[in-house]
Amino acid sequence: MNGTHVRKLVVAAMFTALAVALSTLSFPVGASRCFPVQHMVNVLSAVLLGPGYGVAVAFCTSLIRNLLGTGTLLAFPGSMIGALCCGLMYKYTKRLLPTYVAEVVGTGVLGGLAAYPVAAYLMGREGTIYAYILPFFVSTFGGTVLASILIGVLCKCGALRLMQEKIGDRLSQAATR
Repeated sequence: MNGTHVRKLVVAAMFTALAVALSTLSFPVGASRCFPVQHMVNVLSAVLLGPGYGVAVAFCTSLIRNLLGTGTLLAFPGSMIGALCCGLMYKYTKRLLPTYVAEVVGTGVLGGLAAYPVAAYLMGREGTIYAYILPFFVSTFGGTVLASILIGVLCKCGALRLMQEKIGDRLSQAATR
């Protein structure tokens, strides 16, 4: 395992710990609870680590929250699909606005739709297939706004590029310039 993977693994663990520790910041919307910090972490993971690590952070956060009794099974489809969508968008475009939109659409719409079978068949909840879109959308929108503010500050002071260079693979970054 080279230094790049170790750095990414450490940052992924820190993001997971941050998301779990701040998961107490939540509010109810409809049939679910909204955890905006998870979506902020999804966007930060996409920009700093890439889609694979982002999905891993979302999975680990959901798993730990479920084991601690602070989350539900609905955390898995929403957070993981959103992390994948925004991670892929940033990987292929290197643009922030489409990455933010991908998080909102990935979690809000796709994750909301994917939550229905989890709720219906694994949790025994009844409802319509569209029942989780609005709560997931509210949660991801709030978290994405938080991420955009934080990333905006990091960009202004030059810290985002520095972090990307320190965490990421310098060779692959040099090839994309």
